[in-house]
Amino acid sequence: MKRSMMPALIVLAALLAAVVTAPSVSAAPPRTPPRATPVCDPIDPAACLLPFPNDFFTVPDRSTPTGRRLSLAPEMMPRNVAGVPIDPSEWNRSDGFSPGSMLLASVPGVDLARTGAAPITDIGRSLRRDAPVVLIDATTGKRHPYWVELDSRATDPTRQALIVRPAKNLVEGHRYVVALRDLRDGAGQPIPAGPAFQRMLRWYPPSDPTLRARWLQLRPALVQLWLSGVDLSDLHLAWDFTVASTRNLTGRALHMRDEAFAALGDAAPAVTVTSVQDPTPEQDPAWARKIVGTVEVPQYLTGETGGPGSRLAYGPDGRPEPDGIYRATFQCNIPRSVLAEGAAKPLLWGHGLFGSHTAVNGLGAVANESNSVPCGASWLGMSGEDVPFIVGALGDLSLFGSVPDRMQQAYLNALFLGRSMIHPAGLSALPEFQVGGAPALDASAGLGYAGASLGGIQGTALSALGQDFTRSVLIVPATNFSTMLNRASPFQLLQPILDASYPDKLDQQVGFALMQVLWDRGEGNGYVAHLVRDPLPGTPVKSVLLHQAFGDHQVANIATEVASRTLGLRVVRPTLAPGRDTAVEPQWNLPAVPRFPYRGSALVVWDSGTPAPPLGNQAPTQGHDPHGDTGNTPAARAQAAHFLLTGEVIDVCGGEPCVAIPTS
Repeated sequence: MKRSMMPALIVLAALLAAVVTAPSVSAAPPRTPPRATPVCDPIDPAACLLPFPNDFFTVPDRSTPTGRRLSLAPEMMPRNVAGVPIDPSEWNRSDGFSPGSMLLASVPGVDLARTGAAPITDIGRSLRRDAPVVLIDATTGKRHPYWVELDSRATDPTRQALIVRPAKNLVEGHRYVVALRDLRDGAGQPIPAGPAFQRMLRWYPPSDPTLRARWLQLRPALVQLWLSGVDLSDLHLAWDFTVASTRNLTGRALHMRDEAFAALGDAAPAVTVTSVQDPTPEQDPAWARKIVGTVEVPQYLTGETGGPGSRLAYGPDGRPEPDGIYRATFQCNIPRSVLAEGAAKPLLWGHGLFGSHTAVNGLGAVANESNSVPCGASWLGMSGEDVPFIVGALGDLSLFGSVPDRMQQAYLNALFLGRSMIHPAGLSALPEFQVGGAPALDASAGLGYAGASLGGIQGTALSALGQDFTRSVLIVPATNFSTMLNRASPFQLLQPILDASYPDKLDQQVGFALMQVLWDRGEGNGYVAHLVRDPLPGTPVKSVLLHQAFGDHQVANIATEVASRTLGLRVVRPTLAPGRDTAVEPQWNLPAVPRFPYRGSALVVWDSGTPAPPLGNQAPTQGHDPHGDTGNTPAARAQAAHFLLTGEVIDVCGGEPCVAIPTS
């Protein structure tokens, strides 16, 4: 058989298969019956769940918006050193994969430079017609941008993941087709496809029943590639997958919000003040009063207290169901500026990683400069009290589902706290919020949100859910923990625990990808598409200002930029001095803010001289960590305060790159 005839024969075979299976090649993924026994995908035998994400691991389900549902079994899942597989039960609630999912395969010996794959420094190359990695939205036929990297932490080249990361989030509910083609080794020689995938490219089905079923399933994906101009004879590997629907990603938290606030009605949330401190100016020059209390919120978590390790409680309808009251601890600090300027504006604050409500103590300059009362609660799931549980979950990822479950309760807690800050019968009506015989909190001034680090990540989701505010400042934020973890200095303290439990580096990357499927329900990655456009039902569109710290050791710059592209932000240019960024086009595909003041959403890059971050999936270690420098910079604080007050982005850097003041 002449090789030039193969594409046409594959298309013919696909059409014949379509008569039997009746899928729509251009829209719906092929329908496959539920598998009787667990089966690994034969086309990438390095690990059972490779390639990932992959519709091979889903089954039809007409009850879901995507028409599919994950169908994972314990036998498919990575195992820890005790031989315990990850329990897939929670994953099987999903109707698709993460919109930020990294695409994983194993290609031992591949040389990405020789292959010409788009690196992190040249994302635009991913859209070239001859790009060796092709990522196509099967719904629109358009190519999607990405970058490619090898797991730089792998020590065994035969167990090194090839990672393709979307440069902006994939479209929720859409099906995507992936192709790896014309891959080269270090000598520039072609790397042939594996035997199983070579069988997939033949025009006639294999005799082996398992391979025959996979051959049929792959026909629509191969047709999509052929119609997009991909020469099938060059393929090393190809597959398709479906992205989770908006309902699947956000529906739990949205249901909790709507049900809880409907029950609350026009009333203010019930609040109990538990302590009040009035430090002298000598003791604390920033704060006139510190107030700690609890706000009552419907509890959607299991257990009496909904503590670490608790899970969402589901009702018979499959939706989260409340059972009791969660008393969320909060802290509000009244700045001394109220003594001269009168009642202050309410500011809902989100703390950083493993912090708590006490994080508002560090906002003295912010609060006094803007005359704001910051109030904050804990980000359940990733607060200080969750650390022991997270350590245990890294030893058995079956436990991980508690983290995003508690994060969703944390959103509701923060929203109830925010409501109490602006309700006339809420916090402002309490005697503890009277200072010097006058009101200290102006409930009518309008609520704004600001958060840093984890508060920026979680603030992305909170802002997508928030009904009581329309402006958010997200400081050193990002989305997608599966991208950030290897690149985050704090995670390096936890990495040895993961190494001891799941020592195989390929298994670790599969684990990160699996975790992201659940994490999307409880972090910004699952909500980022719904802030500045396409808002969630009953939710106003938001304006957001993002502050990035160049070379951040804790929140990867690339993850901030992926979030910014997904949001469709403009960036304040010039971003950096010449030579500071090694990218071919720094902040690729982020257009410049056209004028000042700019009434819209934007990204501002702040530079305090830290070296550029590593190009691979490693945490920065060189130089000063600039993670907290924007908060230490008066110009950055002034820009954030002006944005929250007016919705305008102003130029505070004189038309030059913005320079941050390093923290001591």
